[in-house]
Amino acid sequence: MIESITDVDYKEVMEYSLDPLIIHTDYKIIYINQAAEKLFQTTKEEVAGSSPLDIFQETSRGAIRNRITAAYEKPADVIEETVYRTDGTQVPVELYCHPVKMGERKAIQSYIRDISDRKVMEDKHQAVVKEINELSATIVPILEDTAVLPLTGKIDQEKAGQILAVIPEKVQKQQLNHLIIDFSGIYTFDHVVIDSLFKINGVLSLLGVKTILAGLRPEMAMEAARMQMDLSEIPAVADVKEALSYLGVHSSR
Repeated sequence: MIESITDVDYKEVMEYSLDPLIIHTDYKIIYINQAAEKLFQTTKEEVAGSSPLDIFQETSRGAIRNRITAAYEKPADVIEETVYRTDGTQVPVELYCHPVKMGERKAIQSYIRDISDRKVMEDKHQAVVKEINELSATIVPILEDTAVLPLTGKIDQEKAGQILAVIPEKVQKQQLNHLIIDFSGIYTFDHVVIDSLFKINGVLSLLGVKTILAGLRPEMAMEAARMQMDLSEIPAVADVKEALSYLGVHSSR
């Protein structure tokens, strides 16, 4: 049984850490673990003695230098940065560093976590939010109490959730009694879309707004039937013109 934490081989702990770790002092790298070798596509021998500043963009190095200087006294906050691999490719990372003692000397241990996957998801989320914001701005009023919501592209779970969050508020602000949802621009129709239809229809019904579906192609209706989804409670017509006719609005031509 280990009686003291000093009996732990800390270098071995670092070596097998899943997070890339770098030990450096006086702006010279002393050690990197296996995870850091993998992240930066290098070896311990190749980076020994080089500056930890070399992995950062030129514009960031002044701030990183100040951060390292301060970290000799206390841990630095976690920040996001961009670093370079040895082949020149960039990697978005979370960076955290804190002081450690090496005998009588002070050094810095830096944790560098690859957040590429998270950034991809964040970018996707922002794209969806932007698309939904643009979508919500295109609720097109065609009568005093009636508007058309044109949908386009593919609706996934996240987009459906954003629509459900945004559209009822927009409809209520415009004081609509009828909303025609135009699906003629939708190229996929699955359980996510169908579930969203029911939810949007339910929320709008509570607000006193009647939903009418337009542009549901035959294959979409067949897919809904195959999935045993009952759309009969929501009026569905071929296009926006027929939706207006359903509401008793007829073209003068």
